[in-house]
Parts: sequence; C-alpha cells; structure tokens
Amino acid sequence: MHDNSPRQDNPLPRQDNPLWASGPEIPRLTPAEVAERGLTFADLLLLREQDEHPGLRFEDSVWTWGEVVRECAARAAVLGALRRPDHPFHLGVLLENVPEYIFLLGAAALSGATLIGINPTRRGGELAADIRGVDCDLILTDSQQRDLLADLDTGVDADRILAVDEPEWLERLSAAATHSVRVAPEARERSTRLLLTFTSGSTGAPKAVICTTGRLAALGAMNHCSLTRDDVTYNAMPLFHGNAIMACWAPSVFTGATFTMRRRFSVSGFLPDIRRFGATYFNYVGRSLAYLLAAPESPLERDTKLRIAFGTEAAPRDRDEFARRFGVRPVESYGSSEGGVVIRLSPDSPPNSLGRAPEFMNIEIHDEHGKQCPRAYFNEHGALVNATEAIGEIVNITGAAMFEGYYRNEQASAERIDGEIFRTGDLGYQDEAGFFYFAGRSSDRIRVDSENFSSAPVERILARFPGVKLAAVYPVPDPRTGDQVMATLELDAGAEFDPSEFGRFLARQSDLGTKWAPRFVRITAALPVTATRKIDKPALRRESWLADDPIYLGTGKTPEYQRLTPLLRAELADEYALYGRSPN
Repeated sequence: MHDNSPRQDNPLPRQDNPLWASGPEIPRLTPAEVAERGLTFADLLLLREQDEHPGLRFEDSVWTWGEVVRECAARAAVLGALRRPDHPFHLGVLLENVPEYIFLLGAAALSGATLIGINPTRRGGELAADIRGVDCDLILTDSQQRDLLADLDTGVDADRILAVDEPEWLERLSAAATHSVRVAPEARERSTRLLLTFTSGSTGAPKAVICTTGRLAALGAMNHCSLTRDDVTYNAMPLFHGNAIMACWAPSVFTGATFTMRRRFSVSGFLPDIRRFGATYFNYVGRSLAYLLAAPESPLERDTKLRIAFGTEAAPRDRDEFARRFGVRPVESYGSSEGGVVIRLSPDSPPNSLGRAPEFMNIEIHDEHGKQCPRAYFNEHGALVNATEAIGEIVNITGAAMFEGYYRNEQASAERIDGEIFRTGDLGYQDEAGFFYFAGRSSDRIRVDSENFSSAPVERILARFPGVKLAAVYPVPDPRTGDQVMATLELDAGAEFDPSEFGRFLARQSDLGTKWAPRFVRITAALPVTATRKIDKPALRRESWLADDPIYLGTGKTPEYQRLTPLLRAELADEYALYGRSPN
C-alpha cells in the first residue's frame, strides 16, 4: 500500500445512493439514463465505497476501491477546510500521473470543487496566463513541478501553492484521515463544474472547457467500451488531458475495473507494464501508437491480456501494424474536449476515414451558409473529385446542449453555438455511405502529439531571434498523423541564418512549450501577403517544405537544424507516401 497516504481501516457507513443494490456492480446504464437519474460523478464514486476489489495500481502499490474512496474523502475534507467563501472553489493541479492526482480528482467530485489540470508543457507567461484565466485559488503540486511556477504571476497567493510531498500537506491529510465519506451539497448538483480542461484556439489565448460533474458521470457510461469489473485499464496519457480522465478513469469508476497508470508515457515501459498489471485495456492519443511501434518487435507483444485499445488520431498504417504485432485492433473515435461531436471508427470504415456518427449524434457537413454540403465522391484512384462542394465544417445539428461552454469566454463559447447546432471549427466531408473524413482546421491552430496550440505565441518567441524581421508559424501535415510546426522567417537586410545558433536560441527560451519548436524552418526574402497586407498563411501551407527557398529540418528534443538536401527531401517524401499522406 501507499506508505505516505493516510488510511482509515474502520468501515464507513453506506451512503444513500440511487444506484446501490446488493453489491458493487453498477447496472449498465446509458448516458441518457445517468442524466435521467440525476447522477453525478460523486454518486459513481460512492458506489465504490464498500468495494474491496482492486481499484488503483501504481508502480508497486495497490489500493482497493474502498481505499481509493477514503483517500478521496480525506482530501475532500482538507479542500473543504481550505476553501475561501469569497473565492471560486478552483483547484489547480500541477503533477505527473501519481496517485495523488487521482485522489484529488475524487476529492473535487465529493467536495464540489472545480479541478483544473495545469499543462506542464507550457512555460513562462503563457503558463501564468492559463492559471490566471481560470481563477485558481489553490494549487497543489510537488517540490519538483513547483519550479515551473517560480517568479510567475499566476494570481495565486504563495501560501496557497502547496507541495503534496512536503510536511504541511501530509500533516493536513493525517488530520483528515478519520473523516467519514461526506458529499458536499454542490457535489449533488449535476450542473456543478467538476473540471476545466485546457484547449487552444486560433488567437493564442487558451480556452478552458467546462465539464460538469453530471457530464463526467455520463461520459463514464458512454466511454466504457464494453469494460467489465474484471478488466484492468492502463493509462499512460497525462491526467491534465481529457482523454485520460474521460476515456480511462471515468469508465473505470463506472464499471469497477482496476485502474492502473504510469507516471509518464514510456515506450520501453509500456510492454512490461501491461504484462505486469495484466492490462486488458489502454487508451492513447495521436502518435502514441507510432512511438510504441518504434520499439523493436518482441514475441511478448502477443503474450498479454490486452483486448481493447481505444484512442484518437493514430495513422491507419499504425493501427494495422499494432493489430499485427499485439493481436488487438485499436478502436478510434473523433471528438473534442467540448463534447459536442463524436464520430467512431468501425471495422468497415474506409482507410483514412473517421468512421460514422453514433445514433445519438446528428452530424452533418455544413457550408459557410449553414447548408448541408453534397456527399463526396471519388475517382477510380480514390481521389476526392468534388472537394469544393463537399468540404465544409463538421457540425452536430442538435449538439449545442452537449457543450457546456468555455470558462469566462462568452465570445468563444458563442462561436461554437448556432441555435441548436454545435460547430467544431474543423473541416470534413461525408461520402455516400455515411462515412466522415477530416479535411483540416478552419482556424490557425496547430496540433502536435495531440496537443493543440496557436501560432501566435510561437511567432512572438521566434521574433526575438536576432535578425528576424517577420515570423510566420503554421501547421504542415505530419507524415503519420496530426501536424508538424513550420516557420517561415523573413530576415533583416544583410542578416544570415545560423541554424546552430537558432537551435541554441530555442533551447534557452523558458516560455517555449515543449511541442512548439519548429520542425521545418524556411528562410525567405519576403513573406507572401494578402491584399490587406496580412501574411498569406494558406499560401505558405500549400508550399509546405516543398518550396525552393532554403529550408532547415529540426531533429531531436534539443532543437538541432540541418539544411534540407535533395536526399533528405526524397526520404521525407517517401515517408509521407508510405503513410498515404501529402506534405501540403
């Protein structure tokens, strides 16, 4: 068991719960039924209060579900004592995937607090703005992660930033260990905000998506993926990301499956972990499968208990290769943190499609006038013939009610809603058989390794490099999935570009997000502009790294840049062709 966490061995009184029956198995309810019964995520946790089935495994420690609930209850008591009536009950969490994070999630659900997962890949002023924008009143971190907050104007008082591995927090927990499991009145209301999960838009300002406790309970039911109490789920995705909570943690609570996790994603640790834990399910995002498949093939990959792999945005070739090596075909869905649209792959989905919408999702493709686009059709080579007519915005014509809004951002929330329609801001098309396809993003966003961010803060950083007159940052397709960051720099007259110094410069920028460093850098005499003198990014994206200007390729975690030679260009083109993608 976890030595540093308090325990309560005395049995606790069973709470009044609308689902409790003769045992800890939750009846299979649909999301609609969860809503009809008025269930919150606190209700789902309470069903585990007397459950002695293993609930959480981390490294060499194991907690039963009953122990997990008691750990959550102790922290809920501490949070209640720390609550200030004249401040929002907003808890920022800056931690790796450690049990404390899970216990704080449960504590927020029981206490009525709103938990904000702070993204540690952001840095400096951008990170500080994230925290200020969601009105954090309290931050829980550890002695290592706290360094990221040093000298930042987060708006949080210094004495309200607590490290969970230091005496003050541990003493508070020890004092709260004898508290019974209590549920605050706010936690009984489905409309209480439980989570704020960050996403990024085209302006550079992050948006915090609201997830109420009622919605998370419904997502636990929606995303259970045929899990049962006997399953073991494995999460290696960061807990500040909605995928980890909504696609793994919540379904585990709903079904009573054993939840296991790793501190941070590890290619070398994946196979040993799923074998040691006996994992039957794992969730992933974006290039995770590609990273796993880069490891040497092992006969042990077939000697696991895996039966479900669920995620988003993996390349079709990677899904095929994972199925060959591990004997499990990944199940995918298209969606967003906002929750207004879900599209799921099925075994009969054509290559490169997103799949079909489930029955409860009324998904259409709309043109700029809000009218439904014609269905797409293809030539004998599989190329889209009527792109101009068929490509439009992916919308859910009855999805507005599923979107709970962005915190303190009414304008951005309004942009997603048109009457009863939820607008994704993403482009796509639909074929005659009803399958959807992704066609790009209508706003200036970049998505690398399933992290969304805007070009604006990256451009501001690149403009600091000596000799840079103008900087344009934009996405170009990754050979497998998602985007790569490309930058085009217009230099001052007489300035020369030093790729080695540019790499060292990037390494010194404390506010450069971990996914923000450009993979491609183009040096041009003059950036293309529109008639209104705005930088013509669509033209830059079309030219991608195929342009005749000098282009440099970044390699490694610490950016190092080399000139893109004809040989390197040919190798890149072959990689794109291998995965059926175009570089522009």
